[in-house]
Amino acid sequence: MITINKKDLRVVKSFREEENYLNFVSVDIRPILKRALEGERPTLEELEILLKTKGRDAFALYQAADELRERLVGNDVSFVINRNLNFTNICYKGCRFCAFSAPKNSRRAYFYLDEETFRQKIEEVKPFGITEVCVQAGIHPDLTFEDYLNVLRIIKKIDPNIHIHAYSPEEIMDIHRKTELPFEDILKELKNAGLDSLPGTAAEILVDEVRAILCPEKITTETWIEIIRTAHHMSIPTTSTIMFGHIESFKHRALHLKRLLELQLDTGGFTEFVPLPFVHQNTPLNRQGLVTHAIDALEVLNMYATARLYFQEAIPNIQVSWVKLGWRMMQMGLMAGCNDVGGTLFEEHITSAANDGEFGDHMYPSELVTMIKQLGRIPVQRSTVYQILKRFS
Repeated sequence: MITINKKDLRVVKSFREEENYLNFVSVDIRPILKRALEGERPTLEELEILLKTKGRDAFALYQAADELRERLVGNDVSFVINRNLNFTNICYKGCRFCAFSAPKNSRRAYFYLDEETFRQKIEEVKPFGITEVCVQAGIHPDLTFEDYLNVLRIIKKIDPNIHIHAYSPEEIMDIHRKTELPFEDILKELKNAGLDSLPGTAAEILVDEVRAILCPEKITTETWIEIIRTAHHMSIPTTSTIMFGHIESFKHRALHLKRLLELQLDTGGFTEFVPLPFVHQNTPLNRQGLVTHAIDALEVLNMYATARLYFQEAIPNIQVSWVKLGWRMMQMGLMAGCNDVGGTLFEEHITSAANDGEFGDHMYPSELVTMIKQLGRIPVQRSTVYQILKRFS
């Protein structure tokens, strides 16, 4: 569990109220923050410094990020009303960070592809004003390209107006291995079947020496970037993510951010950046004793704030994940540069498998609105691609 103590909370609040906060930081950090506030991105070496900042320097980092957040995107805090569909947990990849996946013969294994089940799951959340379905599942060895297409067709048949956010680069690569079709042809057929956007998951850490330990059966950094770039060039937007706090170094985190920025400056296709703190409790990585340390709250806030200063206007939306952090840390993230709290989910098995459902699997829109208002910010309902659908006064 990632927690933040009351003393840290008071210090963060006091720095938010301190107009001359840059006067209280070290001589190493002050010029980095000042330049970032003037629109100059930190260098790779400076990224590493910011990501491991502690003490008063860290709280100044959060204030600078919060200041830049307000300048770039204002005081709106957005969320999407969505439903996750985790239609199978059967997967053959064997990623060491994953507590969700199961082999086909496992008692935990499940799998559904029938229209009735999809319809039931979507219809039960229609009263809340759902606008997005997010499809996340294991890489099932028996799934065919036609199965992937049929999932999209079924959802669009149930509601043609729902935005389908589905299939990470790992699923695209799975289809490629099974069909030998080029990525562009695969994405074209998926788009014709109803795909609207791709989750930028399966990125984990975009450094192959880390991936060789973390997820050796998954795609390489180069392939992940190639698939995302292809999607962007086909006008298919994607999110961008990082999963951090396991075996990687601060330098690896910095390299990951650099690669995302380079791709965004080339294509402009990322809608948001979603830092995902590693939830370690029930994972093989933790059981094997490979987790270097349980990530702490300030490291998480450092990631949010550093990303805000680094991405600047290139990726204006930084998301904090309530399902991984809980509502108090969600609010802290909103004080350290974030402007989005993700979605309502209404079903979540992936993180819940790792932390035994510590923070639940759904948030009602009214709950998100209340938590946002507690910070004096303005809750807004958005679409998947950040169009404002409703503003809560």
